[in-house]
Amino acid sequence: MSSILSIATSGMLAAETRLQVSASNVANANSDGPLPSASPATQSQYPPAYAPQQVNQVATAGGGTQAVVSTVQPSYQAVSDPTAPYANGSGQVAAPNVDLANEAVQQQLAQIEFAANAQVVRVYSQMMQTLLNIRT
Repeated sequence: MSSILSIATSGMLAAETRLQVSASNVANANSDGPLPSASPATQSQYPPAYAPQQVNQVATAGGGTQAVVSTVQPSYQAVSDPTAPYANGSGQVAAPNVDLANEAVQQQLAQIEFAANAQVVRVYSQMMQTLLNIRT
C-alpha cells in the first residue's frame, strides 16, 4: 500500500476510535457508583462509577497517526445523590467526569477527520485511475 493510503487509513482509524470512545462516554455519563472511599462491603455490592476515556493522537514514525486511549483524570467527581443506596453519609456518590460539550466536539472532530481522510483516498484512487488510463 502506498504511504498516502496508509497515512489516510491511519487517520480514518483514529477518527473511528475517537468516535467510539466519545459514544461510550456519552452512553455512560450517568453510570455513577460508590465513592472510592466507600466501605469494602459497599464497593463489593455495587459496580464502580464509569471511568471515562479520552483519545490523544500521536504521529507514527512512517507517517500517519495513532489514537492513544487513556482514562480521564480525575475519572469521577463527587456529586450529591442521597437517594442512591451506595451514597456515603453525606449523600455523595462518584459520577463519571464526562463533559458532554467536549464529547459533542470530539464527535464532530471525528466526523471531519474521517471525511477528510476519505477524500484523500478518493483523490488518490482517481489519480491512480487517471495514470493507468494514460496512453502513450
